[in-house]
Amino acid sequence: MKRLLIVAALLAGCTTTDTGRSPVQPARTGAGPTQAELVNAGKNTDDVVTYGMSYNHNRYSPLTQINKSNVKRLVPVWNLSLQNELGEQAQPMVYDGVMYVSNARWTYAIDAVTGKMIWRTPVNYDPGTPSVVCCGVSNKGVAIFEGKVFRTTLDAHVVALDQKTGKEVWKQKVAEWKEGYSLTVAPLIANGVLITGCSGAEFGARCFLDGWDPATGKKLWRRYTTAGPGEKGHETWEPREGYLHGGASTWITGSYDPELDLVYWGTGNAGPWSSEKRKGDNLYAASLLAIRPKTGEIAWYYQVAPNDIWDWDSWEIILGDILVNGQKRKVAMHMSRNGFLYVLDRTNGQLLSAQPYEKINWATHVDLKTGRPVESEESKKLRAGETIEMWPSIRGAKNWPHAAFNPNTGLLYANTNHGYSTYKFLPHKPYAPGVRYQNIQNVASPVKPDTLAGHMEAIDPMTGKAKWRTPLYGEMIASAMLATGGGLLFTGKHNGEVIAVDADDGKVLWSFKTGSGVNAQPVTWTRNGKQYVTVLSGIGGVASGRRGLPDSPLGGSVWTFALFDQ
Repeated sequence: MKRLLIVAALLAGCTTTDTGRSPVQPARTGAGPTQAELVNAGKNTDDVVTYGMSYNHNRYSPLTQINKSNVKRLVPVWNLSLQNELGEQAQPMVYDGVMYVSNARWTYAIDAVTGKMIWRTPVNYDPGTPSVVCCGVSNKGVAIFEGKVFRTTLDAHVVALDQKTGKEVWKQKVAEWKEGYSLTVAPLIANGVLITGCSGAEFGARCFLDGWDPATGKKLWRRYTTAGPGEKGHETWEPREGYLHGGASTWITGSYDPELDLVYWGTGNAGPWSSEKRKGDNLYAASLLAIRPKTGEIAWYYQVAPNDIWDWDSWEIILGDILVNGQKRKVAMHMSRNGFLYVLDRTNGQLLSAQPYEKINWATHVDLKTGRPVESEESKKLRAGETIEMWPSIRGAKNWPHAAFNPNTGLLYANTNHGYSTYKFLPHKPYAPGVRYQNIQNVASPVKPDTLAGHMEAIDPMTGKAKWRTPLYGEMIASAMLATGGGLLFTGKHNGEVIAVDADDGKVLWSFKTGSGVNAQPVTWTRNGKQYVTVLSGIGGVASGRRGLPDSPLGGSVWTFALFDQ
């Protein structure tokens, strides 16, 4: 009976302290973090102040309080409804005891220990905006810096809110949503500059990155990701005006190396998907860019898919220092949607490795000397107008849900997909504002209860080979991975489960069923010496179409877990 009463108190939002610990400190919505705190993100486990848990996007925490031996005692300590049925994909931020959470409809400040809402600010966008959103009405999260909370909006604005009150400080229009632009990306603060990207490649947008003054909202620079007149790479578009609707979305937040002062950001597919009206390599679509945050200047680039016809978006770029041929190298790792795992020297963009980690038939290999994929006979048939069965499907060998990297094991941990698309070009239709500009027919392979749809796996970045793989039958996972020093991986499933996985062998050690599907990004943090795990629940994004996956009720919420005190 005593155990039940304690759990009930925890679910009600009460807190307890262990003997010998300092008293529970109340949450404060103070000004911060500073640029120095952002650089040191991951070292202070009380806070989560950058996308990816740190600038390197390792999604790794050294915390060991919750570990393989005691994770079965993990219980929910609070749950807060987000009054949203559109889907939850954001990563929470935590600073000085306050959690900041966003979705397409709201921005929240929440007492991180009790779950009590401190403030909530609505996002008011034109009801017609979802008509130009490719892949679900969602938002990936906020940035916090020097007393402000920054976010993007579906109708292509960037907004700064007062950290203490949630009141709007400034708001800037980025682009015209009626022309196919939308913003779901979480902003990044790098060297004092607020950087945002955009979506719209499926609608013939010309995408870009923007640099802003976080204090005033003044635009500092814009870096288009399709090369126009007078820019290096414009010659890779034929006809030359193809760049105007060339896509190259920047919808997943970049990583940052403060020592090199370089931001690493992936770009999306070219537009339209069929290449009938855009010959050439089409820089900088389907590429990895290294950018100087103060100016937007491109320091180096690597194009994953020249003349992309497959929808090979490039997104997360994970930074680490690993052994390459016996030498420690500063690398950028990219688990591409196209099924190859790329490792590059992040100082200069030199390709060090590109190995397949899933079934691939669109290319035979990547030439390490030229850096270019060698297209297969299947891709040649596609370019000739034939229908092909393409591996991986346009869902990708791994979609946007982020991988984790443990610098101690040197392994990447990811939720991967296994499937194909029946794929062919359609006759070209001219660009029209706000209308899909793809010219492709794509049918993804069905996902039935007995279908091998993907894996949870631990992968060697240099070889692409799995140390272990846990098969997923009848469903793909669309939640990010979080790795911890306690030997655990945390992720979520479409059926609503939050799970803890043994990082050594992939076995599920713990699970908890939330009220909706989990396709968001877990984080872990501490307060008053106690470790917590937080994740959002709420089916949405491309998963909202179900695609044969288990049904889950709609409805967004935040769940925070901690060990049950014995």
